[in-house]
Amino acid sequence: MKTRPYLDHLLLSFTSAKNWREGNIPVIVRGEGCYLWDEAGERYLDTLAGLFCCQIGHGRADIAAAMAKQAEQLAFFPSWSSTTPVTLEAASLIAELSPEDMDAVFFVSSGSEANEAAFKFVRQYHRAKGQPTKTGVIARRDAYHGTSLGALSATGLENIREPFFPLLEGFSHVANTRGYTDGKAAAGVVEEEILRRGPENVGMVIAEPVQNGGGALVPPEGYWQELRRICDKYGVLLTADEVICGFGRLGAWFGSEHLDAEPDLITFAKGATSGYAPIGGLIARRDLVETVLDSPSASFLHGATWGGHPVVMAAALANLTALREEKVIKNVADWEGRFEKNLWDLRASHDVVMDVRGTGFIYALELGHSRKDARGYSEEEGLRVMNEVLPRLALDANLYLRMDNRGGEVKIMLSPPLIAADQELSDLAEGLSQVFDRLAAEA
Repeated sequence: MKTRPYLDHLLLSFTSAKNWREGNIPVIVRGEGCYLWDEAGERYLDTLAGLFCCQIGHGRADIAAAMAKQAEQLAFFPSWSSTTPVTLEAASLIAELSPEDMDAVFFVSSGSEANEAAFKFVRQYHRAKGQPTKTGVIARRDAYHGTSLGALSATGLENIREPFFPLLEGFSHVANTRGYTDGKAAAGVVEEEILRRGPENVGMVIAEPVQNGGGALVPPEGYWQELRRICDKYGVLLTADEVICGFGRLGAWFGSEHLDAEPDLITFAKGATSGYAPIGGLIARRDLVETVLDSPSASFLHGATWGGHPVVMAAALANLTALREEKVIKNVADWEGRFEKNLWDLRASHDVVMDVRGTGFIYALELGHSRKDARGYSEEEGLRVMNEVLPRLALDANLYLRMDNRGGEVKIMLSPPLIAADQELSDLAEGLSQVFDRLAAEA
């Protein structure tokens, strides 16, 4: 029986049937800084920035006030052959913060929608170039690019793809960077796939600067530079999915900048508003946009009712302005070393921590029975640990944690608000130590 019957009416995303049916669902009512409070008044450290979103932290009255002011003045008007001042301002600011030559911004409402916009832009671009067969997309295994049908087709996680087969044609997947130490070798699988499919059939390669699926996979040096060379060689557009990495997560405004990557397109979402309003978008090089606009269609033939929504744009402007003026990106650079050291110290003192991966303010802790014995969890054990044991231990330790088994192993994903500093990182380390002490006894 559910302890809270009012949960009967809300079907949650990616939530185990057991927890949903039993009503074993946290209900969060308030946030301030890096902390959250539930309906019983219990406080938790937000170790995931909501869902890789809340860069600036919770409870910012200035962002809420900017949204309210815009709603009073003009709550909605579309960006279909018209627009609003606040939408123009937001686009200009994002273009200013973006890597060089990336200065045309198209707004939607989510990361999935942003990637859908990229797929369509690439098709229209190649058609404008007289190459209508260059529709294929190459993505990476274990990568997550969204849940809409096109974005899911690019996603490389079989457990969330299989229930929706058949997916769209034209999408294929290659190895991600895990296990590679040489960037050229890691990128070489992309060239092999282009040649297998035929360059005339491939329009786009999409990858995250640091891949979240599989556990904060940082590419080896030279990987993105080799992707750039390969894509140039075969006339393929390179898209950086920065839905998670964008707006400071790696210690730079964009992950592409952090890795010296040179994509043709960037997709973004989450951190642009710090989660205060739903946003997504596509950033494109000017020359690519001009090619599309000079084609017979004379327009990018895509749209979203809520794309460029004035209230959302007000949130983006207030958030990005605060991130810049308060030097929040620098805070990541200042504290990422401490964050990383704490995690490696936890690994040294807890045998259940098998591996530590990540950079900036995004990390994954891979878990198992024993690192010393090289003994991980079986599939059945892993599901129980992820869905039943870890959620309970995390809440007992006053941590809001995300558990993940994408890529096979059980992992804890860590992506705190970018304002986290000494107190928050100490609370995180202490809470995780408590979780791992109990996990060793219960798993």
